[in-house]
Amino acid sequence: MDPRHVKSADDARRIVQERGLSHVKVGLHDVDGVLRGKYLHVDKFFSALDGGFGFCDVVLGWDSNDQLYDNVTYTGWHTAYPDAPARVVPDSCRELPTEPGGLFFLCEFGDKAAELCPRGTLKRVLERARRLGFEVRCGFEYEFFVFAETPQSIRDKGYRNLKPISPGFFGYSVLRNSVYAEWYREMLDLCERMDFGLEGLHTETGAGVLEAALRVSDGLAAADKAALFKTFIKVLAQRRDWLVTFMAKWSKDWPGCGGHIHVSLWRAGEASEPVFHDAAAAHRMSPTMRQFVAGQQALMPELLAMIAPTVNSYRRLIPGFWAPTSATWGVENRTTALRVIPGSAKSTRVEYRVAAADANPYLALAAAVGAGLWGIENKLDPGEPVRGNSYALSHPAERDLPRTLMEAAGRLKASTAARALFGDAFVEHYAASREWEEREFRKHISDWELDRYFEII
Repeated sequence: MDPRHVKSADDARRIVQERGLSHVKVGLHDVDGVLRGKYLHVDKFFSALDGGFGFCDVVLGWDSNDQLYDNVTYTGWHTAYPDAPARVVPDSCRELPTEPGGLFFLCEFGDKAAELCPRGTLKRVLERARRLGFEVRCGFEYEFFVFAETPQSIRDKGYRNLKPISPGFFGYSVLRNSVYAEWYREMLDLCERMDFGLEGLHTETGAGVLEAALRVSDGLAAADKAALFKTFIKVLAQRRDWLVTFMAKWSKDWPGCGGHIHVSLWRAGEASEPVFHDAAAAHRMSPTMRQFVAGQQALMPELLAMIAPTVNSYRRLIPGFWAPTSATWGVENRTTALRVIPGSAKSTRVEYRVAAADANPYLALAAAVGAGLWGIENKLDPGEPVRGNSYALSHPAERDLPRTLMEAAGRLKASTAARALFGDAFVEHYAASREWEEREFRKHISDWELDRYFEII
């Protein structure tokens, strides 16, 4: 049985039995988008298919470095970190090319934990879209750097003088992808076999940096694919003693890593059709698309913590490095936060360019879609598009994006729209997790501070 033909719990049992597996790998994504999981014995797995299983709720109560939040109410020492109910998602079944014959299944939290679960948060937004009569289609693009380093060597070097797999600026290089043809083939094959296939793959402008565009999928499937892509491309690299990073801005000398999202809405139902395209309208944008873009623009400053979730995210949002600094929109304009791409009825879409590669795909998509739906519900208008270089123009103050993670967390917590879209429980918990992240950062002394102040000041 083909793993991607698994649709039900019975199908999941069948494929596991056909393969004679003793254990199955399962995993779910935490607040930061890190895949956390384990191997389950087949008896436990079959039981979980029927009634779910317990997964320690600490994964909703710690950061990407496994440090425990001290400012959240859902879980902590005060609750003693119990198990939260989780369920296996049968139709997420994937081949594990690096573990021949092995299978992987995504899971998601249930009950109260579902209010905080990134996948659950996106599902609520997509249900909102369905109630409005829409389905979401989207595709993620990721830029990432590849180093001829290992997890141990980067630590031994103190993250300094790292060696990319190739030197210099060389975007869209046929030379590079031919010299490293085996690596490219491994990536393409892995992505196809694990059902997060790529529409395009090329070198970006920078040393060892690549860009991968995942094929368009329905909303939840697209986020699943993006989240799995980020983990298993790292797995593939580390198995050949290389290392991949999706850090938003790892060096001041190179551009940052974008995680752009292409989004369109389609009419829900059997006779599904795109709703963004209007051949007779300006820029071929239907009224629905204008309202969607207006909502994304209006809420971007309030939702930025979901899109730029780390302290490092804000190193990328600087003028001149292909990352926006204001909530702006334009038509085929890569200097704006939102790039409208007018094409055929099926290809007309908006590119959410403010997102970085370090964002949790579930939460970034929830923010991008939720804001757009807010614009439709409130019949917002985006105004005129930016023409020319957005960095060189003045924009209304209300379009300014937060400059720090702490500011972004505060904007999210105060946002009535965010609470309506994602729920009070999610907003309180997630904003607290971002405040924690910045507090952790402020405990540390940077090399820049030591170089600048230690002797001279």
